Amino acid sequence: MAIEMLTNNREQRGMQIAQQENQIKRIDANTYLVKSQSNQGEYCVSKDTDGWKCECPDHVYRHLKCKHIFAVEFSVSLRAEVAVRRIEPIENLTECVFCGSSNIVKDGVRHNKHGDLQIYLCKSCGHNFTINLGFERMRATPQIITSAMQLYFTGESLRNVQKFLRLQGVKVSHVAILKWIKKYVRLMENYLEKIKPNVSDTWRADELYIKIKGNMKYLFALMDDETRFWIAQEVAESKYKHDARKLFQLGVKATGKKPMTLITDGLPAYHEAYKKEFWTLKNPRTEHIRHITNRGDRNNNKMERFNGEVRDREKTMRGLKKKDTPILSGYQLFHNYIRVHEGLDGKTPAEACGIKIEGKNKWITLIQNARMTTKRK
Repeated sequence: MAIEMLTNNREQRGMQIAQQENQIKRIDANTYLVKSQSNQGEYCVSKDTDGWKCECPDHVYRHLKCKHIFAVEFSVSLRAEVAVRRIEPIENLTECVFCGSSNIVKDGVRHNKHGDLQIYLCKSCGHNFTINLGFERMRATPQIITSAMQLYFTGESLRNVQKFLRLQGVKVSHVAILKWIKKYVRLMENYLEKIKPNVSDTWRADELYIKIKGNMKYLFALMDDETRFWIAQEVAESKYKHDARKLFQLGVKATGKKPMTLITDGLPAYHEAYKKEFWTLKNPRTEHIRHITNRGDRNNNKMERFNGEVRDREKTMRGLKKKDTPILSGYQLFHNYIRVHEGLDGKTPAEACGIKIEGKNKWITLIQNARMTTKRK
C-alpha cells in the first residue's frame, strides 16, 4: 500500500513537471533532459530495450520509476494527442465557393471531352461555378496534371514526364507541364503559409551548394528535428559571407515560435544570426549546438539525408534556372505534405506536425482547398 502511494505521488509530480514550460528538453526520440526540481541541474532520461532510465538518485539507487520518467512519458503522450487539422477533399458542393451562401441551384451541365461537369448558380451573389475547383478552363484533367507534378517531384525530368503522358494519350509540351507546376505551387504555397505546423523545440540548419545558371550558389535550409518538417529556405550568393538572420526570421514566421535548441555545423554565419535573433538574457534561452560529429547524439545525419533529397532533384534538372525558382518551393511542399518518410513510420512531416491531408490524391485536395480560399477573398 505504501509503495502504491509513493508511485502515485511520483506520477502526480511527474504530471506537474510535464505541464510546466521549459522543464523538459528533447534531445532525440529516446533522450530527454529534465530539470531538477531541487537544484539548478538536470537529469538525463533515456530509453533502451528495457524501458526508460533516469540518472537521478531515486531511480539509480531505489530502482523506482521516478517523477522525471513520469514527466517524460506524460510529455510524449501530450504531443501525440495534439489536435489534428484535417484538410479534406471537396467532393460535394453545398455552398457557394465565392460567398459561402447555401442558396445554390444546379444551372446546366458543361460537356467536354473528359466528361460532364455540373454547373451551379449562387442566387445570393449571382456567380456560376463548378466542382472542378482549381482546374477551371484547364484542358487536361486534374488527374493528369497532378500525376505530372508527382512524377516531376519524385525525380523525373520535364521531358520524361511529357513522354509518360503521351503513353496515356495526352499530348502536352514540357513547357506546359512547367507552367502547371509554377501555377499550382504558387496557389498551394499561398494557402499553406497560413497554416502553422506543430513543430518541436529543436531545429536543424544546414547548407548545400547548388547551381543556378551554371553559377555556384548555396541553399540554406531549416528543418524540425522531430518531424523533419522543412520549415524555411533561402538561396545565398556566398556561404561564409551570408547573413542567416532572414532564414531564422522565416522559420519563426512559419511556425509562430522560436526553437529552444538550434543544431548547426560550425559555420560562423549561423552563430552570428543566432546571437542576433534568438539570444536573450532572459529565460528561456535558445541553446545553440554547433559542434557536429559523425557519431553519437551530436550528428547531423537528418540534414545530410535531406540534402541528398534536394541533390537528387537538382541532378535531374542539371541545375536551376533562376534564384527565385518555384521548383524549390514546390519541392519543399512535396517534402512536407506529399512524400512519406520511413523515419516517420510512413507519415509525412505534415502529419507528424498535426496536419493531415485527406483523400486518395493529396495534390487535388490541396489545390481544391487553396482555390476555395482564394475565391472567397
